[in-house]
Amino acid sequence: MLKRVVITGVGVITPVGNNKEEFWQSLVQGRSGIGPITRFDASQMPVRFAGEVKGFDPELYMDRREAKRMDRFSQYALACTRMALEDAGLDLKEVDPYQVGVILATGIGGMETLEEQHRVLLEKGPNRVSAFFVPMMIANMAAGQISIHLGVKGVNFTVISACASGANAIGEAFRVLQRGQAEVMITGGSEASITPLAVAGFASMKALSTRNEDPLRASRPFDRQRDGFVLGEGAGVLILETLEHAQKRGAPIYAEIVGYGCTAEAYHMTAPAPDGESAARAISLALEEGGIAPQEVDYINAHGTSTLLNDRQETLCIKKALGPHAYKLAISSIKSMTGHLLGAAGAVECIATALTIKRGIIPPTINYEEPDPECDLDYVPNQARRAEVKVALSNSFGFGGHNVVLALRAF
Repeated sequence: MLKRVVITGVGVITPVGNNKEEFWQSLVQGRSGIGPITRFDASQMPVRFAGEVKGFDPELYMDRREAKRMDRFSQYALACTRMALEDAGLDLKEVDPYQVGVILATGIGGMETLEEQHRVLLEKGPNRVSAFFVPMMIANMAAGQISIHLGVKGVNFTVISACASGANAIGEAFRVLQRGQAEVMITGGSEASITPLAVAGFASMKALSTRNEDPLRASRPFDRQRDGFVLGEGAGVLILETLEHAQKRGAPIYAEIVGYGCTAEAYHMTAPAPDGESAARAISLALEEGGIAPQEVDYINAHGTSTLLNDRQETLCIKKALGPHAYKLAISSIKSMTGHLLGAAGAVECIATALTIKRGIIPPTINYEEPDPECDLDYVPNQARRAEVKVALSNSFGFGGHNVVLALRAF
């Protein structure tokens, strides 16, 4: 018999806040974290703004020497894990280390380290490349560092499925717990890819908004004037537990994860399939597993990237999966405030979904000014909304055609 799985702790580092309360207050107040790039000289870039993490001090969570041996994406992941454990009130010393696993996600991994060490190679020669280059850069190292620092010895791996990575990681951790292969899972995603090469690459694809003169209003999901996504960075980590384990220790519970739908577009490297069928199927799979009827869904935390094709396709897939009820539920995209956190997006958005259920407030889609006839659902424009949310979905879709939907229910 499959075990029930609940969310008991969360930790976030984002462009709109470096802890749960800062993050949540920014969302419900509709505050954007988008601004000019400060991490490097972007004056010659076609896109000169992003959603940067501000004021993060790794030494609050690890010592200086350890921090220097980690790429920022690993620093973010470890910091969020410590926050999430504290939030869950979980002392790992009281749990069998083989019953605690880590499934983390990233889309790109240690991009900053890769670029820095490539410059060293070109300017100073191969003998000056850091001995820590490879273990800092490889994408699995956030999960590895969490295990090393916390002494947890259960299942441990990294998921990479582009912008669906964070949601995939949570879904796979959910599966591990369902099967009884662990009692606690540390899961989520981390990304630190605001670097010259990444910005140039996404800009060359014409994927990014080019509103250099108005960055606060650049990310505008479902709005008719949307012109691309805004690159963001950060991390989100969740503590998942079997219901039995959580109840035994009297843990706080945000929500229960009840469904995980996962499909492939089998269509194009970057563009979503125009018929929306595969993404709709992912929604249906999550609903079926959770025993949820379409009319029970109160809220969808949309992938909502602010690109022309994604927002149109996501609207279509919601209609196909939920039928007439699509017009009766609330949908919003927090990417309007955070930008797109790539491999961390699904994790941060799942946390926002769980907080929506727990606190009864739906974050808005900001910068929504001109309706698009092809995006004609309720996107909670510009103002947060108080509402009882018993059932919610979190959608994540990635380059390569990866579709992931997580279904959450109030506990």
